[in-house]
Amino acid sequence: MRVVIQRVKHASVTVDGDKVSAIGPGLMVLVGVENGDTEADVAFLASKTASLRIFNDDAGVMNRSVIDVAGEVLAVSQFTLTASTRRGNRPSYIRAAGHNLAVPLYELYCNEIARLTGTEVKRGVFGADMQVELLNDGPVTIIIDSRLKE
Repeated sequence: MRVVIQRVKHASVTVDGDKVSAIGPGLMVLVGVENGDTEADVAFLASKTASLRIFNDDAGVMNRSVIDVAGEVLAVSQFTLTASTRRGNRPSYIRAAGHNLAVPLYELYCNEIARLTGTEVKRGVFGADMQVELLNDGPVTIIIDSRLKE
């Protein structure tokens, strides 16, 4: 399971011309689920996401988490994070989990972030053609792969 975490001033998701989710300052998280991912991967990534100290403290040092700054979280499923580009120029998505695994793990990730932060996690629409807008703050972008945790 992979996440791309971006510290943002604001972010939103639009589907078919309708804005379905929006946040102010906080984290925009793209979530990719691979075949073989488990609830343990979700727990690891949710804990890392909620605790990641990438917000500035009073001295301007990245020393605060999204919890510490009472930031919002927008999580968007993105199967393309599982792309393999080892051969050729067309990415392969063979490692991407199907709906039967991806949807429950994505939902569990969102619910776990909500539990850890004490705030609602805004979401994209799983499987939809989404337009995502954000203003990356910094820019700060962190990639975490649960299979590389050791």
